[in-house]
Amino acid sequence: MPQRQILSSEEKERLLIVPDDDVFLTRRCFLSEHDLALINKHRRPANRLGFAVLLCYLRGPGFPPDKSISPHDCVVFRLAAHLKVQSDLWAEYASREVTRWEHLAELYRYLELSPFNRALQKTCIRHLYPHAMRTDRGFLLAEEMLSWLHNNKVIFPSVEVIERTLAEATTLANRAVFSALTAQLEPGHKAALDRLLVSEGEQPSRLAWLLQPPGKINGKNVLQHIDRLNAIESLALPDGIALSVHQNRLLKLAREGRKMSSRDLARFTDVRRYASLVCIISEARSTLTDEVIDLHERILSSLFSRAKRTQAERLQQTGKLIQSKLKQYVTVGQALLNARESGEDPWAAIEDVLPWQEFINSVEETRFLSRKDNFDPLHLITEKYSTLRKYAPRMLSVLQFRAAPAAMQLSDALDTVRDMYRKQLRKVPPSAPIGFIPESWRKVVITPTGIDRKYYEFCVLNELKGALRSGDTWVKGSRRYRNFDDYLIPSDDFEKSLRDNQLPLAVPADCHEYIKSRLTLLASRLEEVNAMALAGDLPDVDISDKGVKITPLDNSVPSAASPFGDLVYGMPPHPKRGPLGKRKISYVKPVF
Repeated sequence: MPQRQILSSEEKERLLIVPDDDVFLTRRCFLSEHDLALINKHRRPANRLGFAVLLCYLRGPGFPPDKSISPHDCVVFRLAAHLKVQSDLWAEYASREVTRWEHLAELYRYLELSPFNRALQKTCIRHLYPHAMRTDRGFLLAEEMLSWLHNNKVIFPSVEVIERTLAEATTLANRAVFSALTAQLEPGHKAALDRLLVSEGEQPSRLAWLLQPPGKINGKNVLQHIDRLNAIESLALPDGIALSVHQNRLLKLAREGRKMSSRDLARFTDVRRYASLVCIISEARSTLTDEVIDLHERILSSLFSRAKRTQAERLQQTGKLIQSKLKQYVTVGQALLNARESGEDPWAAIEDVLPWQEFINSVEETRFLSRKDNFDPLHLITEKYSTLRKYAPRMLSVLQFRAAPAAMQLSDALDTVRDMYRKQLRKVPPSAPIGFIPESWRKVVITPTGIDRKYYEFCVLNELKGALRSGDTWVKGSRRYRNFDDYLIPSDDFEKSLRDNQLPLAVPADCHEYIKSRLTLLASRLEEVNAMALAGDLPDVDISDKGVKITPLDNSVPSAASPFGDLVYGMPPHPKRGPLGKRKISYVKPVF
């Protein structure tokens, strides 16, 4: 059976490559006095250069160069210049394999490096195990392994040995991940998961149906997604089963499973198949929840856009009529003014301009043109109430919304609408919350006869969209609108780590201990500054009875840069005077 490939060819090369970072190369090519003394014990210039290159590589990258792996040119050039030898001597040194091995043995003793044996390999696997539980990416695990080898002064093995070690650690972690995902499953859960892979005739499997995309933006597809969510809920998987493994592993298994057919998943071993299905179902629930909310928001947006278009079209169609009515009433008004000045009968003056019956008809037409729904698209939104009513009851019944204190009235309104759907109420209860309603909606929601049901439902669902995006409201099972606490360590795990003093913090976890340590450090620093001030040793600062005198900094900016500074500071526009009134606006003085 071929060995499992953990690292690709490119990743293996990346492990051996020395980065072209000047700081890194300078640090790795530094030679102390003891290093130079050891290097100079070798007579031939080629041996001194080769010995120095091996020393720097063992301290840095860890893989000593040989015939197949050439050292970095900058490393050879820097060391050759430091040792005052020719850089091309490396080719002569690399051809003598025996000398190279003798020098490596000498350097192993000098650096106190231990060989990588089976015992150290097992220790390394135990160290890699928790990392492999979080990710199975081979290169990240390889970097962690090399860091462990470097910190423990272990000779780096070959890339093949590293890959075998990573394979063992990954295999152990995979088994643990599969076991954690399936430990809570009962026989009934496993049977229900197996039924997801069954296909009947030409129909796709139940799993393929669950993973179908939403399709077009309409209420029918929202209902189909809600059916999928209900099917997932009917599996009754244990709560929190997806939290038993790291999120990276869960997503990786879910992505792999979604790319496979039901037939391919059925070929897995039982534990691998059930673990993959748990991950797929868990991620499918989050995806379906987000897609239902997204479809709902898109439907709402389309309804509002359609209302705006309808209002604009009505204005365009009645534009000429409105203009003619304005001219007509200007004429009638002028006739009334003339009649008042001349003392004539005003009614006769109107009939001279417009017959009385036509005047009555004109008033009725003008009353129709002045309706609110001709100018505010909000009055037209309820024309498509049936579209919202088609899916909203089932959407609110399947999605569980939670709210922060800032959105509690909206949450209560959602409960009110949900109860109205469930009890089939025709009117909004008088006790329904209205504090969340914006001013622009109040004129249509709150009427003299009570709360308008259609507008109330539209307002609630429209405000829900904003609350979800602001984070004031979240949805259970959602990925995009999840609770902020879900991103944190579970409270029980945090308390346990706090009690055991295992929190990965660089400071003490106890507040009083931390403040005490900082106050102690502050006091010591103040005493140090006070002593230096009394002795007059503070750099560029003189503290005396006359006060504090600070030596001004020298201007390090060339004088030729001043014109450019003026040019840059002249580019931003001048701020306008707003509500500040006569308050003076000050600018930052240019540094040039």
